[in-house]
Amino acid sequence: MDFGVVLQTNPPAARAVDLARQAESHGFDHVWTFDSHLLWEEPFVIYSAILAATRRVTVGPMVTNPATRDWTVLASLFATLNEMYGNRTVCGIGRGDSAVRTLNGRPSNLATLRESIHVIRELANDRAVEVNGRTLRFPWSKGSSLEMWVAAYGPQALRLAGEVGDGFILQLADPDIAAWMIGSVRDAAAAVGRDPDSLSFCVAAPAYVGDGDSPGARAHMREQCRWFGGMVGNHVADIVARYGAGSSVPAALTDYIRGREGYDYNEHGRAGNSHAAFVPDEIIERFCLLGSPREHVARLEELRELGVTQFAAYLQHDNKEETMRVYGERVIPALARTVVASA
Repeated sequence: MDFGVVLQTNPPAARAVDLARQAESHGFDHVWTFDSHLLWEEPFVIYSAILAATRRVTVGPMVTNPATRDWTVLASLFATLNEMYGNRTVCGIGRGDSAVRTLNGRPSNLATLRESIHVIRELANDRAVEVNGRTLRFPWSKGSSLEMWVAAYGPQALRLAGEVGDGFILQLADPDIAAWMIGSVRDAAAAVGRDPDSLSFCVAAPAYVGDGDSPGARAHMREQCRWFGGMVGNHVADIVARYGAGSSVPAALTDYIRGREGYDYNEHGRAGNSHAAFVPDEIIERFCLLGSPREHVARLEELRELGVTQFAAYLQHDNKEETMRVYGERVIPALARTVVASA
């Protein structure tokens, strides 16, 4: 299993670069960031600084969207970073949430998402593609390589991820929900003749290492991560509006938003925000990884058995450095493949 961190590009940008450098030193493979140009600083500028300050981590957005960014410009950004620093980028992409909503816009439809994935992939992989009736290609991007990982929750989006994605991003760490969603993506891949085992499966969720046996410490961890249930609730609300409460989507995902009254994107992804009070403690425990290293390892082993190939830890809480340190010393080694020097 690979490991990543998910950062926000809050100023100063040097802070994100420093956290990325720490992540690499603790054994993480990927550094992801939010992509919402009004709420935070421009991530692609910061990616260049992260790549310059590190040697091996792969960077990318979790996630960008085809509504607020021109597809050919996105492809050029990735291909340029690849030319500068080697092929160390990945594109996480979805229909759009905070970047779109803060502009009073709407998420892209799935047909647009599908088309954008094709255009970005072809251009950023040094291939020609048809756009607006013209054949386009970067004449300078020889050797560029980029994977497209699709973030999804609903049935049709999951099918799209299986049909065209190089990877699937699931933003919650509940094993039961993950089993259904990963199964849906794998089935969709197989249905169009793809090898489901060729896809990457990334689970992304807040990870907070602390004293899981102390009621007070446990409560603090939950409060620091409650924002995540509110963020996921935005996508769940869209699913319920589209498919209804009795759809094939597991009730374990949809039931908890009944008390949701609204969402303030100015507090998006922030611990202690004012719009996540409806999120019950049970959801935080199911969607996030909290507690001792032993508890983290146990959950990650469950997810690995389901086919998860990467866990990306959201670090939007007050214990960033310590969580990364403990992962580097205790959690990541526990999930590593055993290799012996002599047999």
